[in-house]
Amino acid sequence: MGESNNSSVDGDLLLKEFFAEVSEVERDNEVIRILSCFKLNPFEFLKLPFDSSPEDVKKQYRKLSLMVHPDKCKHPQAKEAFGVLAKAQQQLLDQQERDYILSQVTSAKEELKVKRKKQLKKDTASKLKSLVDEGKSEQEYQQSEEFQQELKLKVRELLTEQEWRRRKMAMRISEEEGRVKKDEEEQKEMWKRKREHEEQWEGTREKRVSSWRDFMKSGKKTKKGELRPPKLKTEDPNKSYVQRPVKRG
Repeated sequence: MGESNNSSVDGDLLLKEFFAEVSEVERDNEVIRILSCFKLNPFEFLKLPFDSSPEDVKKQYRKLSLMVHPDKCKHPQAKEAFGVLAKAQQQLLDQQERDYILSQVTSAKEELKVKRKKQLKKDTASKLKSLVDEGKSEQEYQQSEEFQQELKLKVRELLTEQEWRRRKMAMRISEEEGRVKKDEEEQKEMWKRKREHEEQWEGTREKRVSSWRDFMKSGKKTKKGELRPPKLKTEDPNKSYVQRPVKRG
């Protein structure tokens, strides 16, 4: 165990000694490379193939971080590049993040495989060679620089599509949350107005009760301008006539 730790320390010292001799131009170029990388793929920031192990990630991070460390590199964006490398390492050491990216790599490989099969159907010679080699041709192709470049571009495409879907979903969720919040505020405002109305109604209760009591005590009053019909004359005991209604005006 002690020998392993000593070996790791010696390796770090050798790296530091090596990068102490690296020119400013090389450091600046590395900063520029890091900051111009495709932002959704941490493998590209660390210049690593997709089959790299977590230990490969740690070693590569140590190496590149020494190149662009703000204490050693005078480039004005060295600190930013250093932070980008740290984030890339964090993503690739996080199992969930790593699995997500590798799932996109798998999908990209499948799409390229289907594409190649279609091409082979059109090219009889290549198809025959593939059958004779019993799959060796396909294996060699996947190890070629041409395939690796195609794979990198296809992974970029898929990661971009996934990010766009994620942002659209986040936007929809935000819009829905905004709508729900608006509905809640409108509901609160409606209940507030209802309470205020009830409070006002309750506040005038005594006045309304008092007015009703006064009305009941005084009885119905003749409206202004209204004429009551004259009483029948009491000296006519037989009430032998009919009093005509009195007309206004």
